[in-house]
Amino acid sequence: MTNLLDSTRERILAAAEELFARTGVATTSLRAITALARVNLAAVNYHFGSKDGLVEAVYRRRLEPLNRARLSNLEKVEAAAGGAPPALEDVMEAFIVPVVKLGQDPAQGGPTVMRLLGQTHTEAAGYFRTYFAGEYREVLERYQDVLARILPDLPPEQIKNRLAFLVGAMTYPIAERQLLELLTGEEVCRQDIDTMMKQLVPFAVAGFRAPPVSSRRKRASSTRKKSSSTRSRQ
Repeated sequence: MTNLLDSTRERILAAAEELFARTGVATTSLRAITALARVNLAAVNYHFGSKDGLVEAVYRRRLEPLNRARLSNLEKVEAAAGGAPPALEDVMEAFIVPVVKLGQDPAQGGPTVMRLLGQTHTEAAGYFRTYFAGEYREVLERYQDVLARILPDLPPEQIKNRLAFLVGAMTYPIAERQLLELLTGEEVCRQDIDTMMKQLVPFAVAGFRAPPVSSRRKRASSTRKKSSSTRSRQ
């Protein structure tokens, strides 16, 4: 009985993952999922309670291993550094490489889960923002702490922003494959995307090493002070 229940649950998850990756969460109905999984609606309600519960389960089974890999990689990088700030290149690899491996491993969803992640970032529904914030919080905070040690002159807010830029850069080749093909004039295959993801390491390193950017408020304040000083001298 347990094996049958597990099999039913896995069929529902696999069907939902495939349809979410193909057409998005909002436009995928439970009826379409149950038809592909060859189960009835009661089975979805039994295992997940609702569509929202199913969505969360689909993403959790992919994001939890991804986040564990990122944290494990970071721990190894820090241990190898022996108490000193680790190399920025190693930290970027620790963050990026698990996504590349995820896309290459059919057991972890392979190309389907990559399309799923890209679809989600594109869709950006309200409950995604809440769920993703919770799933990513520990990972992002750990990486922000390490990056602050490596780049002490970079303000925390700019470290946070640059991590967000990195996530966006990782998502773009996956979610916007058609646009990428229009820009390059060539068909983009899975191997091309894997190569692009690996090229993100030096790209990300250069981005994080860029000097801090002064805020507009500070520049405006500085301009006012200079103007005031000029008027007083006059």
